Amino acid sequence: MGVKQIFIRVLVMSFLFSGCYSFQGASIPPDVSTFSVGFFENKAATINPKLSQIVTEKLKDKMNNTRLDFTRQNGDFAFEGIINTYTVAPIAVQGDANASKNRLTIGIHVKFVCVKHPDKNFDSDFSSFSDFDATKNFSGLESTLVQEITDQLIQEVFNKAAVNW
Repeated sequence: MGVKQIFIRVLVMSFLFSGCYSFQGASIPPDVSTFSVGFFENKAATINPKLSQIVTEKLKDKMNNTRLDFTRQNGDFAFEGIINTYTVAPIAVQGDANASKNRLTIGIHVKFVCVKHPDKNFDSDFSSFSDFDATKNFSGLESTLVQEITDQLIQEVFNKAAVNW
């Protein structure tokens, strides 16, 4: 038996005897096999009409990169939530009292339930932001900023749900 074959067998055995499945830093118990993601309703004071769909789909996509199977409701990992913050505010003011930098902040509230491991459940707020030059047209930057911020938010939610085992 060659070194390569031994390595492959050891690798396969380590997966078989490990207590959890691990992928992209995730550590998911073997008795968890499905996930569900409810629609994230936008309840922020300022509404970006695409944001609910973006957040919901990005969380589904992130979870699809695990071994878990998607189910519409009552997954072993169940996510639901709302978008509660969408603000643009000045953060750096020049001597003439004009803003030189603005900040887009997006916040979401997530309820995570794992029926098989209720000690891992959480009901938490997540917030992320991106700064941009105040002289730039926000509507021209908004889509890129939203993509960047929602990527960060979804990674934080994923880490709390699937990495902290």
